[in-house]
Amino acid sequence: MKIALAQIASPDTETPADRLERGRRAVAEISEDVELVVLPELWRVGYNHFDNYPAAAESLDGPTAQVMRAIARDRGCYVHAGTIVEQADAGKLRNTAILFGPDGRLVHHYSKIHVFGYQSREAQLLEPGHAIDVADTPFGAVAATTCYDLRFPGLWTELVGAGAQLVIVPAAWPAARLAHWRLMTSARAVDNQVFVIACNATGTHQGVELAGHSRIVDPWGEVITETDDAEGISIAEIDPAVVDRTRTEFPVLTDRLDDYRFLNTRKVLA
Repeated sequence: MKIALAQIASPDTETPADRLERGRRAVAEISEDVELVVLPELWRVGYNHFDNYPAAAESLDGPTAQVMRAIARDRGCYVHAGTIVEQADAGKLRNTAILFGPDGRLVHHYSKIHVFGYQSREAQLLEPGHAIDVADTPFGAVAATTCYDLRFPGLWTELVGAGAQLVIVPAAWPAARLAHWRLMTSARAVDNQVFVIACNATGTHQGVELAGHSRIVDPWGEVITETDDAEGISIAEIDPAVVDRTRTEFPVLTDRLDDYRFLNTRKVLA
């Protein structure tokens, strides 16, 4: 299958409406016959534009959803629209990933569980999610995590337990920690024997330089593709059957215990 990673910038000079239109054009003009398009985290509002979160909040059928649903239907492919600031119940805001199928239907959504607090206001402004699920597609069982979630292997263990074979990771990962981005996207792919399809934002907004370097990593840890830090579309081809072949050839997941809390913990005194 062919996958397009739409690595988009969110410059300070643009409005969310301008950015949505620019993102629409970028995705609509992809010339290749792709089966999955993936966008970054909070690209419409711009991750670091915290003051704009309330005004840019939208429902799961809001402006971003309507635009990306139409593209999915027109192209006959899956479109992972990255994440939006979702206007949830009781006035709460969430960082929510949305995936549309070839018929335009919302087939999967995930609200970021680990909201980020280090030099960020995300944790102050957004309510963490509390659920995971997996969507069946013709190319395998798809799940999502978002950016900071890469640092929490336990979440990924739960996704694999739910059947995930491909995990999409929209992100707004900073250039200052690019080495961690590469390390953790590779580690989560190998740990869990899944494809990691990671689309990062790029450019600078609110003084923060984002890393770009969107990448796809296979279950053996092979990097199928990695972009640079320029805005643009990158297309790569994967074989989803590699997941089952890897798990059969090297069945590490069958040796993973369901719960390690039973182990005796001994404190070593100096």
